[in-house]
Amino acid sequence: MSTTATLDPRDATLAPSSGERLKSDPAYQAFTLLRIAFTVAPILFGLDKFFNVMVDWEQYLAPWINDIIPGSAATAMHLVGVIEIVAGIVVALKPRYGAYLVAAWLGGIVVNLLTYSGYYDIALRDFGLMLGALTLARLASVYDPPGTEVRF
Repeated sequence: MSTTATLDPRDATLAPSSGERLKSDPAYQAFTLLRIAFTVAPILFGLDKFFNVMVDWEQYLAPWINDIIPGSAATAMHLVGVIEIVAGIVVALKPRYGAYLVAAWLGGIVVNLLTYSGYYDIALRDFGLMLGALTLARLASVYDPPGTEVRF
């Protein structure tokens, strides 16, 4: 019978510190990079829905969606901005769940763009981002197990 212990990344008592993991574990490095990206990007894009510094976001709203939502396209974009900011915060606090939220949100954006001729290139980009968010979710299943405290 062997007495050799194996390190399980979900066991906080035996797992190396975050700093040690960042130095030695490529998967943890990928998890950290994706966590940063899917925290910062949704928050910045969400904030820009109120200021339109990067782009006039209303131009990306498919007319059929604009027809079924109450209020104006500007109001819709403000709501979108709030949802994106919340999604980024959830990724920061609990990537295990926030990554799926961001992936679902990006899936909705892809559907919107595919139904609005002329934005297929952006739909493809957002599809790639959705795959990145799903990758973060899978990595978070190891590095952000359920029931653990919020860590950065």
